[in-house]
Amino acid sequence: MLTSNTNKALYEQDFYLWIQTTVKLLKERNLEQLDIDNLLEEIDSIGRSEKKELETRLIVLIENLLKLQFWILDKDDNARSWRTNVVEQRRQILYILADRPSLKSILNHIFIDCYTDGRKDTIRKYQLSSELFPEQPPFSLEQVLKEYFIP
Repeated sequence: MLTSNTNKALYEQDFYLWIQTTVKLLKERNLEQLDIDNLLEEIDSIGRSEKKELETRLIVLIENLLKLQFWILDKDDNARSWRTNVVEQRRQILYILADRPSLKSILNHIFIDCYTDGRKDTIRKYQLSSELFPEQPPFSLEQVLKEYFIP
């Protein structure tokens, strides 16, 4: 017979089987056999990864907007791919927000940090001068997310 202790051991031994077992126990409303501690940890982890995906997509979007606005060297060769990436990142952000509307409430809180990370990442990736991109965002969050905004 499965107990919460054997279910905890299963978590360490075979994560996929632990998930299947947990889903089965939840469907059966068999709560006393659940591994509550690990279940809570996994649910919390899902929430953090959803936020991280939004942040990552916003950073990449900002990187490409910065390159389009400020980077002149080889701009003609790269601008098309940067614009394509802007369109894709915006689409993915819209999908994320449509599926998880509560994440909209954190956008204003993460925007400045995402801008800072996007700026630093672009400088490092392309070995550019830090003076090329402003320290404060030259565009607003609304512009960044606006479908047709290209600086």
